Amino acid sequence: MSFQRWEPVGPAAILMGALLVALPLQAQDAPLGPDLAGTTGRKIVTQMAFTLPLAGLDAERQREFFFGNRLFNTNWVAAPSSTEKFDGLGPTFNRVSCDACHLRDGRGQVPDSAGEPLQSALVRISVWDAATKTAIPHPAYGDQLNDRAISGVKAEARVRVSWTELPGKYGDGSAYSLRKPTIQIDQPAYGPLGKDLLTSLRVAPAVIGLGLLEAVPEADILALAEKQAKDGIVSGRPNRLDGGKLGRFGWKANQPDLRTQNAGAANGDIGITTSLFPKQNCPPAQKACLAAPNGGEPEMSDAYLEKLTTYTQTLAVPRRREWETPELTRGEALFTGFGCAACHVSTLKTGDHKIPELRNQTIHPLTDLLLHDMGPGLADGRPDHDAGPSEWRTP
Repeated sequence: MSFQRWEPVGPAAILMGALLVALPLQAQDAPLGPDLAGTTGRKIVTQMAFTLPLAGLDAERQREFFFGNRLFNTNWVAAPSSTEKFDGLGPTFNRVSCDACHLRDGRGQVPDSAGEPLQSALVRISVWDAATKTAIPHPAYGDQLNDRAISGVKAEARVRVSWTELPGKYGDGSAYSLRKPTIQIDQPAYGPLGKDLLTSLRVAPAVIGLGLLEAVPEADILALAEKQAKDGIVSGRPNRLDGGKLGRFGWKANQPDLRTQNAGAANGDIGITTSLFPKQNCPPAQKACLAAPNGGEPEMSDAYLEKLTTYTQTLAVPRRREWETPELTRGEALFTGFGCAACHVSTLKTGDHKIPELRNQTIHPLTDLLLHDMGPGLADGRPDHDAGPSEWRTP
């Protein structure tokens, strides 16, 4: 399941390094200490570093956290089954659980070669609509390709990724080499996808610290946009969603809160309905998908969705290790001096939140939660609410 959706993969993500040498040097603030998440961080250095609850989380919310952890790691099955509370998988889907992509709550990876299937990545798709002059979901496949399906239903397509090496040089003459992905879609099961299909390869992000980002006041995010416009170095802007809500989650900031993000991911990635997204992920052309049995209406109860959301809100951020080494302190100074911190803002403060441990924390997430134009190298041609084809939220 993709709680922040998926990271775009493209050459502009690294080509930004060539741009940095052209930015004016900025003043270096005091170096960041070991605690990036206020008083909520955890000191742990094992492979389970992303899996723990916030430090100081009270006993009742710890119980919700560990139940949510069970939901995050549960493999959903096709309906009907003996495990009624966890059936309803698909009919088409990408993975059977959240953990299948966000292993131990961490980041996924893209395939290294065209022979490898997608394991913790997926492809978002859309087509251009001349009438509305915008990109819309594909009428037969929706807005992402589901490469798996339950028995009796055909998977939408088979996806393979190959890579092209792109050599280049930074502004100081140092050489680099980028990998540009080429997406190949084979065996489309519900008709041709069309030659003008817009695609976007995305990999599952880590899911730690999201509750702290949810608790940053909207006014503070908007103030960052105003400051950037005034300073003139970069110019981020918010993504406004339906009803005027501020988007802050997803790679194009297209979700307003974690509950909505989680429910959307459950529907799009696993095929699980909720009260927020009650319809099966079955476009009209997919008759067998529409006729398949479901696991209830909805398939995930509001109580389960609430506990899953509490889990994603209360995953702790590990404390920094070896943060005073010369390499790290010099790198941090360069990061700020080049101007990276204009978008990757080092310090934010949380405000009110239903979970007390998230309130009034000074955090260092290195994001402004705003959209920025990353140029044609990272453009996927797909607008998303106010986000343009080449605009992405600062990760």
